[in-house]
Amino acid sequence: MMNPRYKAFTNLFHLLAIAQNESQLRSHFMAETGSLFGAKSWGIAFFDTNHQVAALDFTGFSETFIDRYSEIGWQADPMMRCVIEQHIPTHNLLVNVTTPWKESIVYQHLWSRYGFEHGIIAPLLGQGEIIGKIHFLRTQGMPSFTDEDLRNISALSCHLSVNLAMLRLQSPQNSAGVRDCLTKRELQIVDLIAKGLTNHEMAQKLGISDNGVKQALKRIFVKLHVSTRAQMVAKVYDLS
Repeated sequence: MMNPRYKAFTNLFHLLAIAQNESQLRSHFMAETGSLFGAKSWGIAFFDTNHQVAALDFTGFSETFIDRYSEIGWQADPMMRCVIEQHIPTHNLLVNVTTPWKESIVYQHLWSRYGFEHGIIAPLLGQGEIIGKIHFLRTQGMPSFTDEDLRNISALSCHLSVNLAMLRLQSPQNSAGVRDCLTKRELQIVDLIAKGLTNHEMAQKLGISDNGVKQALKRIFVKLHVSTRAQMVAKVYDLS
């Protein structure tokens, strides 16, 4: 008799293989994977050429968490550095750094404040480059990730990378609707810019830092392939 967890992963890989577009692939990932890794939070992200997040689907943490992570930077995250520099999956117990994980900036100033204790992450690869990542987080009191979890996330990242490459070859211009590719926070920022608010005014209204607004704008520009605020607003409202 087939192991239930093995069967669940097999079914997931089949769903990923028959996805008709990138949006559907991401939806399958978000709907099916959290329980397989016993995670409280998980997500899939795509990077720009500077390894900054250009697109992100997530559940289990707030937009404020994302903004604060952007302010800290992936360079202060030992797991993210490992993934970007070595193109391999890892979890927080495996990172080989001089400073213990719980003394790292990202743990002290972000994870611990939101109750996260364990994380596992794997790269998405395309044409020899890292194009994104997937991650799963567990909260305090939950067990740490295991070698089996590491093998499973490795297999999952391979399936995602291959299927993403195939979909992009078949339909390089394929994308979700303009508004669909933006997060709730990013849409709020577009709407506030359309009303004429400055970065500082938006930061005060949204309860984030000025730099958080700047980082969100960078992500929006990359997603929409625009270079000015006027182009951004026009693209969102013209196609909404």
